[in-house]
Amino acid sequence: MTEVDVLVVGGGPGGTPTAMALASAGRRVLLVEKGAGLGGTCLFEGCIPSKILHESARRLQAIKRAQEFGIKIPAGDIAVDWDVIMQRKAAVLQHRAAGALHHARSIPTLTVQFGEATLLGPRRARITPHGGKPEDISFGSAVIATGSVPRSLPIPGIDLPQVLTSEQLLDIKRLPKRLAVIGGGPIGVEMAQIFAVFGCAVTLIEYGPRILAPVDDEIAVALQGHFRAQGIGLDAGAKVSAVVSKGDGVAVQYRDAAGALHEAEADIVLEATGRHPNVIGLGLENTAVRFDQHGVKVGDALETDEPGIYAVGDVIGHPMFAHWATAQGLALARHLLGRPTRFPMPAINSAVIFSMPEVAIAGLTEGEARAAGHDVGIARYDFRGDARAQVSGHAEGILKLVYDKTSRAVLGVHILAEGAASLLGEGALAVATHVPIEAMAGAIHPHPTLSESMGLAARGVLAAAH
Repeated sequence: MTEVDVLVVGGGPGGTPTAMALASAGRRVLLVEKGAGLGGTCLFEGCIPSKILHESARRLQAIKRAQEFGIKIPAGDIAVDWDVIMQRKAAVLQHRAAGALHHARSIPTLTVQFGEATLLGPRRARITPHGGKPEDISFGSAVIATGSVPRSLPIPGIDLPQVLTSEQLLDIKRLPKRLAVIGGGPIGVEMAQIFAVFGCAVTLIEYGPRILAPVDDEIAVALQGHFRAQGIGLDAGAKVSAVVSKGDGVAVQYRDAAGALHEAEADIVLEATGRHPNVIGLGLENTAVRFDQHGVKVGDALETDEPGIYAVGDVIGHPMFAHWATAQGLALARHLLGRPTRFPMPAINSAVIFSMPEVAIAGLTEGEARAAGHDVGIARYDFRGDARAQVSGHAEGILKLVYDKTSRAVLGVHILAEGAASLLGEGALAVATHVPIEAMAGAIHPHPTLSESMGLAARGVLAAAH
């Protein structure tokens, strides 16, 4: 029987960095990935392919506005070539997957196996390679990093062929004329805006009172205004009752917040109602590992109830972000190597939603900070007065700095602006290191850049205090 120091199940953004860090330190590691390549949902069905579509949409958006900048382009020459977009997506994904596999296989003590892993007990597993014979192995420790899968609503018609998950939507053969989106989370928001730019008639139906429930209220409400300006139908506080066949397409039947019945007709429906941890077929029942619909249960050091078996990423529940899984995996690797470790905490997490304009968040929202007992102060910046935003033609946006009035530490950074994703690095660092608002105000930011907003917002607070 083959023996390894560490078995890592799942080759996505949680499992792959964990395996590589441990193997680079000399541990004998077996990394088992069920799919056809390393990268997981993020690379093949989520973060990267959706951003490839987002990039095409942004460029189309820029072309449509070119005349504002003195560039004349005949309107009749502008068209979306969906086949080329799909070909570019496939090429980028293949290149990244090949690079990840090459890097992993360059580490002598790391073995990558494409197939399935099932735990047979606390220290044994059965590995079934794709197209190969099962082999039982023993391990010293194991890391479960199997990610998540799309959640489906228990409503009539949700299994119609026109109802797609986000993973399926990213592989459609042609653009629909009409798209209905069920769910106003990050995936639903991004896809709604991307397909609207491509010329689709889009309706988004959200169960909650507004889109992007975890996002700062002021930021999310402002983004809803952009939705309406972009011609996207938005119905929040709505409850979907069924999806029915109608003519050549389907219709999503739902009641709005007032109880009135509506139908959103579409060629394709995107069901973007969240994801749930992927624990099927892992053999967890053969161990003391506990799990439920919210994910595998772990302690502060990411260890399950079975000593020596750990879990990272989406499989242990929210927050479900690729970079969060990577941060957990790298921290766990340090822990397993006996090194001093600071495990990631949600209060200092960061995230970007690639909406139009982008939403970027780090740390606590205003509401979360108050609920945690902080004496909250807010610094705001309006991008309508920003030089760089005016030059770029994207002068609508908001920056909010949440800080503690007593300690002066920055607790949260929340941005709605085109280019917010590139701004968030400073915000994430400020939150993680508890930078005082005075230090952010004193940093010299280059001009004219969007990053000036950080210093200007902080300086506004100091000016108001005198």
